[in-house]
Amino acid sequence: MLIPIGLIVAVCLADVLSPADIHLGPLLVSAPAITAAIAGPGPTAMIGALAVAAQVGIGIARHALFTENLYAQIGSLVVVAALLLVFTVVRERYERQLVKTRSVAAVAQKVLLRPLPERSADLEIASIYLPAEEEAEMGGDLFAAARTAQSTRLIIGDVRGKGLPAYSQAALLLGAFRAVAHRQATLPNLARHLDGAVRWDNSQWRNAGPRPRRTAPAAGDPAPATVADRNAPAPVHAPDAEEIFATVSLFDIPDRLHELGTISCGHPPALLLRDGRAITLHVERTALPVGLGGLPGAPDYEVEVFPFEPGDLLLLYTDGVTEARDCDGVFYPLAERAGAWSSGSPRQVLRRLREDLLTHTNGRLTDDAAAVAVRRGPAPASRTGRHHRRHADRRGPGGA
Repeated sequence: MLIPIGLIVAVCLADVLSPADIHLGPLLVSAPAITAAIAGPGPTAMIGALAVAAQVGIGIARHALFTENLYAQIGSLVVVAALLLVFTVVRERYERQLVKTRSVAAVAQKVLLRPLPERSADLEIASIYLPAEEEAEMGGDLFAAARTAQSTRLIIGDVRGKGLPAYSQAALLLGAFRAVAHRQATLPNLARHLDGAVRWDNSQWRNAGPRPRRTAPAAGDPAPATVADRNAPAPVHAPDAEEIFATVSLFDIPDRLHELGTISCGHPPALLLRDGRAITLHVERTALPVGLGGLPGAPDYEVEVFPFEPGDLLLLYTDGVTEARDCDGVFYPLAERAGAWSSGSPRQVLRRLREDLLTHTNGRLTDDAAAVAVRRGPAPASRTGRHHRRHADRRGPGGA
């Protein structure tokens, strides 16, 4: 507040000390203008009143109080100060609404995109979410975790689109996952449940006409496509402009076996960080994105198994990470850089990923980005792994 007050004093002194034909009083309007930019209605009104009083004081000092020129200057200053006051009142009202909206958005994020548990059996878990839109806290990327009696299940996915529409679509998938993932259904049945839920939602709004706002199915509601019914006919149709589909990867990490099972529905492959290397977990048979499972020729869901030994770190991510570009259009080289982080904790790995990614893109992401890091801790000596059908090491660092 000293800045506009000091400006008023400076303008008054300069005007009084200037020759009679030089009038600097109109510069007083800058004082309430500056105040409106940095303060609320009360300070703006006060500075406006001081500026008008200063203009009157200049007229008295110059013996020109009752001249038409001074009347015009005072009238103009009063009008501008009043407009600035109205501006600050309206701005403050919208700021209060924005604060309420942000608080609601923060609560919604905590409900829908809950922080993953830091521990699950012998697993240490961390997650990160980087929205592309400023002030947004969640978009089309999603992740979640669930416990079964003998394993930990994870999902990471990317819904088509971004912003608020993608937010509601991600809520649908998260609700469907949480409703079933904790049960003892197999991983393929879980994938069928997600695909069926999305296709059911698509068919409901397509048949009903224009799509209203959509909410996620609550946990415990009957599944739109039950996980046990494998023979139910699926609607065959081509996706229209308003249908949902999402790339998804599902993981099941047993407590008593040093391995993990995964199903990929069009999602980027995970990385296994081990001994300074980043090993790409290539899935040989990738299914269609969830929501497109009713198309002709859709493959059945098959679980592929990879070793996951104590000390290994599993890094899951969305394409917002690997498709982030620098100023020259170069994609972010995650597989090349992640191996150097293999000795860090999940939280440290994600912190390095965040810093490195934002440095690469100069702090500007064009798509939402999410990542989950899972490290398997030391296991009791009695634990033994079984023979693995596939070994990630066969492909070497980076999947080579």
